[in-house]
Amino acid sequence: MSATNNGRRPPKFAAILRLSIAVFLLGTPALAQTDHSSAGKNRQNTPQQSGSEAVKVPSRPNAPLFKGKPGKQRTEIRFDPATKTVTLKFLVQDPNGYFIPNIRREDFVVYENNVRQQNTSVEVEHAPATLGLLLEFGGRIQGLNHDLGQEVSRAGEHLLDELGRDDTIGIWKYSDKVDQVAGFAQDHLSLYTPLLTLGTPELSESNLYDAVIFMENQMRPVTGRKAIVLVSSGIDTFSKATYEQVLNTAQDSDTPIYALSLVPDLRQLSEMHGRTGPVARIDWNEADHRLEEIARVSGGRAYAPENTVDLPPIYDDMLENLKVRYVISYRSSSDLPPNVPRRVRVELVDPKTGGPLQIVDSNGKKIPASIVVQDSYTPSMAAGG
Repeated sequence: MSATNNGRRPPKFAAILRLSIAVFLLGTPALAQTDHSSAGKNRQNTPQQSGSEAVKVPSRPNAPLFKGKPGKQRTEIRFDPATKTVTLKFLVQDPNGYFIPNIRREDFVVYENNVRQQNTSVEVEHAPATLGLLLEFGGRIQGLNHDLGQEVSRAGEHLLDELGRDDTIGIWKYSDKVDQVAGFAQDHLSLYTPLLTLGTPELSESNLYDAVIFMENQMRPVTGRKAIVLVSSGIDTFSKATYEQVLNTAQDSDTPIYALSLVPDLRQLSEMHGRTGPVARIDWNEADHRLEEIARVSGGRAYAPENTVDLPPIYDDMLENLKVRYVISYRSSSDLPPNVPRRVRVELVDPKTGGPLQIVDSNGKKIPASIVVQDSYTPSMAAGG
């Protein structure tokens, strides 16, 4: 869900969701905010509404856009020792991984060490993001490389179209080594030319695992909301790193990976051209599975579109999952030392009945909600930032 689409018409669902959030946030009185330097920017207030009627959300697709299991998003937790203010940034999703908007402040209940916290503020944050775009650009099969060059260029162009004006992106390509195509920039228009002039990759190794570890290291010093967008066939030919090392690196990193698999497109192209030999021996299913696992353990998602012609819905889903969060702030009632972990629980409760909050779509269908939030924090480790 990007802040701007540079003239492109967004997918119908994304447009409905944006409108729903905008009307909800702007049409009623704003909440009082907690003055908090790490959480006060780029937020919109979630207003307080009375009544116990069900929360209504736009109708959603019946299936997720991503493949396999999604990764568990990390909760951003900050603790201000001066005020004892705790700030949680987290997701609320339906079973297909779509963000659930319109939840009211009084619908959230927060417990710390089983004690209900008072005077909580609830907001919706749509944060700018920094993306590292990593494109596969090489392989051992010359004929397939021509198709590969066209596909990754098109995928990169579509991503630039969907970025918001405050988003930053840098571009790298990999074959036997990783090369920078363009450094991090907010001027997205300047990045189209490098993508359009990539050309056809030469014969080379395709060292995916080494490239992913390289990009995780590149993104490590980046602050704020960030991710790696990996456009790849999932094929690795001669990396020094092993598949297991890549999984460990991705799992330990704070940068989620959103993988865009080229497997369906490249497999279809190879079959259309009747290619045999090395192409016929590629285990496409295994390559696809490994991309899914790399994305999952990192906390991201994997997508496998049939082609790269119509990617906006996928990028919209990707950016919404990365950038949109509910933000709860409260003053901790705990007197435990700052080096002692504290358990946190967030629930959705009907403020009038005390029972579970009911959420329905525009057709009246009940929507189960999943709160993706870390279950504990240690104040001394969450202080600052």
